[in-house]
Amino acid sequence: MSYLNNANIKKKANIYHDGKVTSRTVEFADGSVKSLGIMLPGEYTFGTKEAEIMEMMSGELDVKLPGEDWKTLSTPESFNVPANSSFDLRVKTVTDYCCSYIK
Repeated sequence: MSYLNNANIKKKANIYHDGKVTSRTVEFADGSVKSLGIMLPGEYTFGTKEAEIMEMMSGELDVKLPGEDWKTLSTPESFNVPANSSFDLRVKTVTDYCCSYIK
């Protein structure tokens, strides 16, 4: 999906890992939520409350999901993150992403 239609975007950025990862929250009338963001090269761990689908719009990274080995991904790819878990990333190039939160 190239466009997110009929959405509200929170102006305040979500800033993580000393500013190396940023995103904006996008809310839809049906209650669904996504975030659009950029990750600079580095190694990061993220915790999740809800299940997520991470879509890479551009970039290259390695991901280690719970119970799995490291896997290299490059654009365009996506991966699913289970609820109440954490995952590790080794971001190799500036990566543009869209995260969809699954309720």
